[in-house]
Amino acid sequence: MGQSGRSRHQKRARAQAQLRNLEAYAAQPHSFVFTRGRAGRSVQQLSLDVRRVMEPLTASRLQVRKKNSLKDCVAVAGPLGVTHFLILSKTDNSVYLKLMRLPGGPTLTFQINKYTLVRDVVSSLRRHRMHEQQFNHPPLLVLNSFGVQGMHIKLMATMFQNLFPSLNVHTVNLNTIKRCLLINYNPDSQELDFRHYSIKVVPVGASRGMKKLLQEKFPNMSRLQDISELLATGVALSESEVEPDGEHNITELPQAVAGRGNMQAQQSAVRLTEIGPRMTLQLIKIQEGVGNGNVLFHSFVHKTEAELQAILAAKEEKLRLKAQRQNQQAENLQRKQELREAHKKKSLAGMKRARAGTNGDSDAEDPGAPPEAVGASRDEEDEDDAEYFRQAVGEEPDEDMFPRVGKRRRLGGPSGKKQRGKEQKPGSGRGQGGNWRPPKPKGRFQGVKTKLGPKARRQDTRRPSRT
Repeated sequence: MGQSGRSRHQKRARAQAQLRNLEAYAAQPHSFVFTRGRAGRSVQQLSLDVRRVMEPLTASRLQVRKKNSLKDCVAVAGPLGVTHFLILSKTDNSVYLKLMRLPGGPTLTFQINKYTLVRDVVSSLRRHRMHEQQFNHPPLLVLNSFGVQGMHIKLMATMFQNLFPSLNVHTVNLNTIKRCLLINYNPDSQELDFRHYSIKVVPVGASRGMKKLLQEKFPNMSRLQDISELLATGVALSESEVEPDGEHNITELPQAVAGRGNMQAQQSAVRLTEIGPRMTLQLIKIQEGVGNGNVLFHSFVHKTEAELQAILAAKEEKLRLKAQRQNQQAENLQRKQELREAHKKKSLAGMKRARAGTNGDSDAEDPGAPPEAVGASRDEEDEDDAEYFRQAVGEEPDEDMFPRVGKRRRLGGPSGKKQRGKEQKPGSGRGQGGNWRPPKPKGRFQGVKTKLGPKARRQDTRRPSRT
C-alpha cells in the first residue's frame, strides 16, 4: 500500500510559499474606510461602496462606534499594518472625504460635490457585469491629466498611487486584473472624477455568430437550416448584442486570458462596464500631519508671506515652550529621585546604628538596674519613712523599724550625703558614754516594726496622741 499525503519536501515547499505570500501581503498598503459624526444613511452606504472599491486590502467588516476617537483608530491601525484612512463626514453644507497617510501624514481633504451609489449605477445600465471573483484582487489604478505642474497636483497623484500596490508590467498576471479605477483631473474646474469599472476581454475578428457560440449561452437555431447560416450571416441575433469595438479598445494579448477565444498573440477587445460608485471631488486643503498640522495648501484661503512667517514663528514658540516644560518636568523627576535615594540611605544608616547599639541582639531581655542602684533606692525610701516618723511622732524611730537607717548611722552615713538632724558629739548625750536612745513609742505605734508606705501616709495624717 503506497504512502498517503504529501512528502516532507512538498510540505516544506508549501510552508515556504505561504510565508512568502504573507510577507508580500504585509508589504502591500492597507486601508480603513469609515464615517465620522452624523453622516446619514446615504453617506453610510457611500462609505460601504468605497470600501468595496478598496477590497481586498481593506477591513470589509470594520465597525467604528461613536465613542471611538481618531486616536483609537490610529492605535489599532499600527499593529494591523494599515497605511491609509478614508474618512467620510457630512456637514450642513456638503459631504467631505479625508484621505490620510499613516503614521505621519499628510492629510488631503476633498469636498464631494456629487456622488452616485452602486445601486443607482447598476440600475441605470441595461447589462451590468459584476461578480465576487472581481474583488479578489485590487483594481488597476488609472490617473488621467495629472501632468499639470503644481505641488498639490503631484501630491494628490502620489497619494492615490500609494493607495494600491504597484504593478510590474513585465511580470503582471492579466487574469488578476478584473477591475479598473479611473481618476480624471479637470484643470479648468479643478475637480476629480472618480469612476469604477469592470473589465471584460473578448476576442475580435470573428463573426457575431462565432462569438455567440463561444459564449456560455448557446443561441436558438430552430429556424436555421444549417449552422453555416449562424456563422456567416449572424441571423437570429439581436442588435443589442453588438458591441462597438474599434482601435480605441482592441489590443494584442501578451498572454492568454481567462475566457473563450482569448489566446496569446491574438486580437482581443477590452470592454469596460461601470459598476460604481461615482464621485466628483474637489481638493480643499492639504495638512501636514494626521488630521492636524500646518496647512500646506488651501483652495479658498491664500495667505501672504508675512502671515506664513508669523504662523511658523508662533508654532516654533509653542514647540519651544513645550520642550522647556518637558525639560523642567524631567529635572523635577530627577531631583525627587535623588531626594528619595538620599532619604533611603539615611534611614538605612540609622537602622544600622540602632542595631549596633543593641550589640546586634534586639530581642534580648532588659537585665534591669544593677543591685547597687536597687539598694540605694531602698535606702532612700527608708530614710523618707524615718523622716516622716520623726515629724509625726516627734521622736526618733526604733532601729527595728528601719534597720537600714540605723545601720547607716552607725557606719557614719552614706558618702556624699548630709546627715539629717543635729550631730551628737561623743559623750554629750543623756546617760553615760553618749549611748542615749529615744524611748519606744506608745499608743498605736507600739510594737510596729513595718515601715509606713506612701498609701498609709495619705490615709492617716493626724498627729498621734501621747499616753
